[in-house]
Amino acid sequence: MKKIYLDNAATTPVDKKVLRAMEPYFNSKYGNPMSLHSFGREALKGVEEAREKIANFFNCKKQEIYFTSGATESNNWVIKGVIEASKQEKPHIITSSIEHHCILESCESINAEITYIKPNKEGIVSVNDIKKAIKKNTVLISIMYVNNEIGTVQPIKEIAKIKGNILFHTDATQAVNYFDCNIKKLGVDFLSMSGHKIYGPKGVGLLYIKKGSLISSIQKGGSQELGLRAGTHNVPGIVGLGKAIELIEKDHSIILKLRNYLISRILEEVPFSSLNGSLKHRSPNNANFSFKNIEGESLLFLLDKEGIACSTGSACSTGSLKASHVLLAIGLSPEQAHGSLRLTLGKDITKKEIDYTIDKIKKSIIKLKKLSGSVLEEYEQL
Repeated sequence: MKKIYLDNAATTPVDKKVLRAMEPYFNSKYGNPMSLHSFGREALKGVEEAREKIANFFNCKKQEIYFTSGATESNNWVIKGVIEASKQEKPHIITSSIEHHCILESCESINAEITYIKPNKEGIVSVNDIKKAIKKNTVLISIMYVNNEIGTVQPIKEIAKIKGNILFHTDATQAVNYFDCNIKKLGVDFLSMSGHKIYGPKGVGLLYIKKGSLISSIQKGGSQELGLRAGTHNVPGIVGLGKAIELIEKDHSIILKLRNYLISRILEEVPFSSLNGSLKHRSPNNANFSFKNIEGESLLFLLDKEGIACSTGSACSTGSLKASHVLLAIGLSPEQAHGSLRLTLGKDITKKEIDYTIDKIKKSIIKLKKLSGSVLEEYEQL
């Protein structure tokens, strides 16, 4: 069966060059970087060379890059570490209602006042709304760079200009592959990301911490990462992360052209279809649709049978179907959110594969309408 992978926002395949760079650190260069002997020094060299590549990419100091297990850990660290370090009785955090669950649930777990900024219908937060939300006890603003579901790009540079002395964090997990992540231009104090979104390995990520930013360690038990993040280094993962960042391409014109082709054909050829999020301020690989009177997970399963991997805005949890908090936040009804489909393109996607996907979406929608016994005249024209 033909296999087409359109779920790159969930994870990307490891690039062959990344895999080759990692391989020696599983067997021949297997030392612990904290060991003083030659095996340890060899592993430490791999870690520090990766740190230097990454620092060059972000235009920051090597000492400001801290390796973690991924963006979830990094995001937890920022939220909990800043609150602990603030020493305030009731500190205040500003974030958005469309953040990743690891931000939202971290905020729920701490003793702090939280303001959730709601985006507009295109999925973009207002700089003015953030400015209005700032209080005397505000210690942190956390706004993701690119949304993982609808791909909308937030005005990070503009937020940095109005934050004053408040610490500012962005989850750049979905942005690193496609957008300018020059720290000095962004103006952030913290930035987090994961390796497996940029053709690197799973289980490794980082947190950029601007020198002098007040944050406590939340993981104890060792002196790794300047004493701020305990735990044995994932040396192969760190080396792979460094190589993946080194391989990031600057030209995204091909993937953008294919993404726009996909969007235009779906909106023109599939009745009652709509695009979720901004078309203009959007990641070049993201297309998120809603289809009226179509259940997203059913559509996903039919496409999977045709060899197409994608995702939906619904999450099956403990037997109950929950609508995406992101889609609800931009004004979709639960029914509309349940009818969503996210297609995220990768660097090897072809026009032939996009055409095949569009054809199978149209046929799958007809099949679902027939199964429901409610085939509409407009759908019958597909």
